[in-house]
Amino acid sequence: MERRKTRQVKVGKIMIGGDADISVQSMLNVPSTDIEGSVKQAKELEKAGCDIIRIAVPDMDAVRLIPAIKKEVSAPLVADIHFDYKLALESAAAGIDKIRINPGNIGDDGKVKLVADECRKRNIPIRIGVNSGSLEKHILAKYGRPTPQALCDSALYHASLLEKFDFEDIVLSMKSSDVMFMKEAYTLAAQQCDYPLHLGVTEAGTERMGIIKSAAGLGALLLNGIGDTIRVSLTDDPVKEVYAGRDILKAMGLRKDGIRFISCPTCGRTRIDLISIAKQAEEMLKDCDKNITVAIMGCVVNGPGEAREADIGIAGGSGNGLIFKKGEIIRKVPEDQLLAELMKEIEQM
Repeated sequence: MERRKTRQVKVGKIMIGGDADISVQSMLNVPSTDIEGSVKQAKELEKAGCDIIRIAVPDMDAVRLIPAIKKEVSAPLVADIHFDYKLALESAAAGIDKIRINPGNIGDDGKVKLVADECRKRNIPIRIGVNSGSLEKHILAKYGRPTPQALCDSALYHASLLEKFDFEDIVLSMKSSDVMFMKEAYTLAAQQCDYPLHLGVTEAGTERMGIIKSAAGLGALLLNGIGDTIRVSLTDDPVKEVYAGRDILKAMGLRKDGIRFISCPTCGRTRIDLISIAKQAEEMLKDCDKNITVAIMGCVVNGPGEAREADIGIAGGSGNGLIFKKGEIIRKVPEDQLLAELMKEIEQM
């Protein structure tokens, strides 16, 4: 698919926009007062494959998180700041890689200029994040209620406050808990500016519905070439957000690192415990970064033939199964050895 053309910004070692890979983000949910717990969770997120980690900076004490985390992880850090421009200045001085702040909420032009100048000096980009509940009075007066265009206008309004001071290292986000609403808002923004876009369905819910809503909203935009970095927002462990985000990108062919799974839905021909085997294989390989497709198939009818494009796979029989590569059968093994033999083959690939 053809990606939308955008300007590019640098967040630590990660590029956002242009022809850069789409990055996956998440956010710490440990209280900002818990430095040890925050460092531990940041390390877990990085291990899971999180490209960019956001941290809440609600007060000056929380700024201490920045050097503590940066000492232990290499993933770029984003300071999430609301209203207080001084927190942005202190976070920049502490070594933050990116700041999330809305310029219209931090005071007069003088304060906006201070933040813009400090970020420019240190090559720190700014993400502007708006949602339906944060629309300015003049925009609500124009549209009468939150609309996708109102959300887009709000984001561009905040960007204009930075542009006045020649600051354009900007990323925009226009999140909503309504999938269609956010999809339309981002589509409008993609037509009206060339800033990179950070995609997300906010307040998406717990793991099951949150992933479904995120896949629907992010997928609709990404398939149209819109989106440069994503977050799957879940009321759950943020590590699950990372796995979900990476899986969404892999499912769309936008990310090549890590295992791609295909498995059949099972039917009355299935004679092995395929559901259990598939779940175990997925868990065992969740951190494998090999660029391969693994097939877990229920029988010979839809096994080696239907999954012939898979690099490696298994197909069930009656108490046993076949191991195959690119549709070619390698050998038959007992059911209780299928997983072990599959892992051996993958280790050698």
